Amino acid sequence: MASKSLRARQKAGTNPPTSDVSSLADVARDFTSVDHQSGHRERLRERFVEGGADAIPDYEMMELVLFAAIPRRDVKPLAKQLIAQFGSFADVIAAPRARLLEVSGLGEAGVTQLKIIEAAALRLSKTRLLNKPALSSWAGLIDYCTAAMARSPHEEFRVLFLDRKNVLIADEVQARGTIDHTPVYPREIVRRALELGATAIILVHNHPSGDPTPSRADIEMTREVSAAAKALKITVHDHLVVGRSGHASFKSLGLL
Repeated sequence: MASKSLRARQKAGTNPPTSDVSSLADVARDFTSVDHQSGHRERLRERFVEGGADAIPDYEMMELVLFAAIPRRDVKPLAKQLIAQFGSFADVIAAPRARLLEVSGLGEAGVTQLKIIEAAALRLSKTRLLNKPALSSWAGLIDYCTAAMARSPHEEFRVLFLDRKNVLIADEVQARGTIDHTPVYPREIVRRALELGATAIILVHNHPSGDPTPSRADIEMTREVSAAAKALKITVHDHLVVGRSGHASFKSLGLL
C-alpha cells in the first residue's frame, strides 16, 4: 500500500509524507536484518559442521542452541550475556530454570531449549556407562557424575548400584538437602541394594561450594554406610565428592 501511494505521488509530482518514507525505510531495514541474520546463522552452522565444537567459542555454541528457540532475532548479544552471567556454556545449561527465566529476552522457549540440551548430554553420558563395568569406565563415570551434580545449588546424595561384574544396574538420587547438608540413612541404602540385587555400590554427592574436599561429616557418614553394607556382604567401592573445581575420591585419599 505504501509503495502504490508513493508511485502515485511521484507521477503527480508531489513528495510523499514523512510517515510514508519512514514506513518504507522500516520495511527495508527489516528485510536487511532478516537477510543478515540468515546469512550469519548459515555461516556459523557451516563453521560448526566443518570444525566441530572446538572451532567455536562458548558464546557461538550458545547461539547455535538458541537459533531453534528464537528463530528471527539476533541472539548473539543474548548468548554473550548468558556466558558472562553464568560463566561458561556448561554453567548456562545447568543453571536452575528459575534463574534462567530471570534473564531478559530468553523466555520460556529459550529456557526449555537449554534444558533439552542438558537432558540430552546427561542421557548420552549415562548411556555410555550402562551395561559396562563401572570400574573400567571410571573417567566416563566421573564425567557423568560431574555433569549431573557438580553445578546443583543444593546437596544431592546419589548411589550407583552394581552387580557381581561391577556393571551399573541402577543410578538413583537417594536424598536432596540444603546448600551444605543432605540427610543420609545407611539402612535405606543397604535395603535398596538388596532390592536391586546389587553386590557393590559407589556413593556420590556434591558440594555446591565448589570445593570437593570431604568434610568430617562426610567421612563419618561413609563409615556408617560401609559398616552397614559390609554386614550384608555389599562392597562400597568408593565415595566420590564432586564440585565445580573437581572431584575427590575417598579411596584415593585413603579414607575408605
